[in-house]
Amino acid sequence: QVQLVESGGGLVQAGGSLRLSCVASGRTFSNYAMGWFRQAPGYEREFVAQTTSGGSTLYSDSVKGRFTISRDNAKNTVYLQLNNLKPEDTAVYYCAADRPIVTPKSAYWGQGTQVTVSS
Repeated sequence: QVQLVESGGGLVQAGGSLRLSCVASGRTFSNYAMGWFRQAPGYEREFVAQTTSGGSTLYSDSVKGRFTISRDNAKNTVYLQLNNLKPEDTAVYYCAADRPIVTPKSAYWGQGTQVTVSS
């Protein structure tokens, strides 16, 4: 089992920044791909970014160039830096863990953290 706990969400104005954190416990963190998804009201959960155990990263086109995913294996933590936020980034952001990559069907999820961007 892998337990995931997100933090760092909040209310920010358009153009602002936030940093989300996800702390993992229960298994060897470095062996897992870690990712972020988001879900806005009335929409399906969508992929945002992921980092594999080898450090490769992948981003959705909608956030590429604005968001940065990183991981600190010593702290069992994955981060998502959100810059130049837009109102359409408003959603609940979820952390996920899986091997070798994360997908919408991944087994391990956090409880989510709300990000609200005002215009």
